[in-house]
Amino acid sequence: MLSHSQLKALRALAQKKHRDAEGLFLAEGPKVVGDLQGWMPCRLLAATPDYLARHPRVSAQTVVTITPDELSRASSLRTPRDVIAIYEKPKADAAADAAHLAALPEHELCLALDGVQDPGNVGTILRIADWFGLRHVFLSPESADPFAPKTVQATMGALARVAVHTVDMTAWLQRLAPTVPVYGTFLRESSDLYAAPLTATGVIVMGNEGGGISADVERCVTERLFIPNFPQGSPTSESLNVAIATAITVAEFRRRMQ
Repeated sequence: MLSHSQLKALRALAQKKHRDAEGLFLAEGPKVVGDLQGWMPCRLLAATPDYLARHPRVSAQTVVTITPDELSRASSLRTPRDVIAIYEKPKADAAADAAHLAALPEHELCLALDGVQDPGNVGTILRIADWFGLRHVFLSPESADPFAPKTVQATMGALARVAVHTVDMTAWLQRLAPTVPVYGTFLRESSDLYAAPLTATGVIVMGNEGGGISADVERCVTERLFIPNFPQGSPTSESLNVAIATAITVAEFRRRMQ
């Protein structure tokens, strides 16, 4: 049974100010909780008797058996399933890591999200990064919180394998070595994604759902790309959803590596 303080702690983490202050976040459902087990310290795991019987080796500082009614009261989901848990956010020293973070795109392909504000889009993009083996995703402060409940749910456990860094996007891009390509996706005055030369390392920048890549970040872009519609020049939708555009773009980068 959940204590009053435990229920209060679970509910509080629905708010960003509490997640930031405590360095904690919520994960819900067998898939997400299961994928995070062993990757991040778990402070509290509350689950139904059936779930605990099926998963006797769950690891957490505190394990609590709860009823479906208690789970509904603690959950931020419309249809909660079996288990809810509190995990510790990955810790990072921003000052110490600045040089390391700037060096990552010299050795691998990274994603950067410039003002992607929908939690579902951010979570789906993290899942896409996980699928295609991108291990680092950079977010501007204007992007949706990667540890918000809706975002975490949309990642489907990708947070276990993809490191997320919230950075001053322009400042971070300006720290990159001059030889690092910075690809940006645009709707016009750009090179066809399927014809442009692509590299196995660098940064792919995806912009805001409505406004695209911001002016300051655009000035850091060295390679402009667009995804052509088919047949080219025919009437079509104004643009693609940013998560779908990310999947198409990253898939083409990875295809070139085959």
